[in-house]
Amino acid sequence: MSDPRVITSRDNSSFKILRAVADDPRRQGCALLDGIHLVATCFARGIAVKQLLVSESGQQNAEIAAVLRGAAGVDCVILRDALFREISGVRSPTGIAAVIDIPPAPEGAITSDAVMLDAVQDAGNVGTILRSAAAAGVRDVLLGTGCAGAWTPRVLRAGQGAHFSLAIRDQVDLPAALAASPVTSLATVARDGTSLYDVDLSGPIIWLVGSEGAGLSPQLIAAATIRATIPLAGGTESLNVAAATAVCLFEASRQRQEKQRPARGGP
Repeated sequence: MSDPRVITSRDNSSFKILRAVADDPRRQGCALLDGIHLVATCFARGIAVKQLLVSESGQQNAEIAAVLRGAAGVDCVILRDALFREISGVRSPTGIAAVIDIPPAPEGAITSDAVMLDAVQDAGNVGTILRSAAAAGVRDVLLGTGCAGAWTPRVLRAGQGAHFSLAIRDQVDLPAALAASPVTSLATVARDGTSLYDVDLSGPIIWLVGSEGAGLSPQLIAAATIRATIPLAGGTESLNVAAATAVCLFEASRQRQEKQRPARGGP
């Protein structure tokens, strides 16, 4: 870690830049990762950190001190606690954050498993879906217009490091991306679809996931190869979008593991 600079005023030009990164990461080309876990994950995964931010009180945290000792050569800034809270957006932040470059979005058609999010606006849901996709081994995630930004601080916190295992495309024309892909597409619908458990999910699937209130757009539903519904207990209206996506991804994982198991012999 380089000798830290200290910022004590909101009028400081460097602080204004940090605010811009926190408010609109896509425009700035940088993302702000807040919290010990995310910062430590950056270093563990070999992600280049442009700048470390530490609150005045965070300097007393033993875990933060350990991260700083391993950050040789990284530019470091100390912020007054109030300023750190302002860019963090968390009432009681741990006191460390990192600025990284947003990786360039991959190009080309989708040729394997992917999740497409259609106007999923809640940052917690988006981050949780990213986390589930990474855990299920799905690499490609495409966010359409109207989604919470993939690299905003709240989505990053909810993702808990999943971003670093994914190829993320933000602000995508989903119908065009779907039309360009040869992969089977599955529209998740609340009702009137084939039971998810009756669909063969052993091959690559593009999962189409709609917004919390309106669901998928009619255009995407019409374009999908399959429409599937998760069977629910009577009297239950729907699942949270992040929970529903996790059910879908891990049902596919279960089917594929089952298919790979050797057949059981018997008398």
